[in-house]
Amino acid sequence: MEHVFDSKAAPGRRAVLSPMVPEIFRVEKYRKETLDTYTLELKPASGTGEHRFGAGQFNMLYKFGVGEAAISISGDPTSPNPLIHTIRAVGTATKAMAKLKVGDTIGVRGPFGSCWPVEAAKGNDVLIIAGGIGLAPLRPVIYQVLAERRKYGKVFLLYGTRTPEDMLYRAELEKWRARFDMEVHVTVDRASSEWHGNVGVVTTLLKKLVLDPDNTVAMICGPEIMMRFVAMDLIKKEMTLDRIYVSMERNMKCGIGLCGHCQYGPTFICKDGPVYTYDQVIELLARREI
Repeated sequence: MEHVFDSKAAPGRRAVLSPMVPEIFRVEKYRKETLDTYTLELKPASGTGEHRFGAGQFNMLYKFGVGEAAISISGDPTSPNPLIHTIRAVGTATKAMAKLKVGDTIGVRGPFGSCWPVEAAKGNDVLIIAGGIGLAPLRPVIYQVLAERRKYGKVFLLYGTRTPEDMLYRAELEKWRARFDMEVHVTVDRASSEWHGNVGVVTTLLKKLVLDPDNTVAMICGPEIMMRFVAMDLIKKEMTLDRIYVSMERNMKCGIGLCGHCQYGPTFICKDGPVYTYDQVIELLARREI
């Protein structure tokens, strides 16, 4: 199975004078997801246009006077207006963005990067595995697959978080879980007596599944160690490396492969990634400090 998306011809690439010039967007909605994570819904300040993107791509969000951060797009590719990002407040820029209010403005550059193989997966079973905030870059995949549900085989979603309080999109998870055409399993690393679901790392959920390795496409996003162990278990289930996709994260600055901050082996994550087939990264993931 091959990458079918060329990041240079990605569906959301804007025709602008310079990819380094941000477009001004306005905050339409602000929603708190967890203690340190929030979702912004953005619309162009000009009031016109839409921000088309492919599932898996990211934008560079600019908090004026503070700085930029690369944030995956977490909205629906089939309905790109408003533009939606789910953000964890972990650095100077993202903590400043957490203080935005409805009506405030923010700069947006992008979208950049490669996409999840949603089109190429048609006719196959789809296995979506997320850890923590890794569900945000995968949510567009879920929207797109469910919008054309009859074109796919079985659909599985496995999601793991540290605690029940760290869970993203709880209402949507409950809605997806109630569907008859989608299998959803959720686990937490630790929980109080009020949690009645599965406890354990996300790889424990794989034991619940019977997979057809020749007819399954896996898409994984989360901490690197989690993705590595999930991929190892999938390989044990006889899935080939080219059917396993992961989304990598590094410190991205320019978004177009010029500055070198996100170099990952011979590639640049902002341009050649963030979505890779596992055969492209398996050796790099095994090395420290890459």
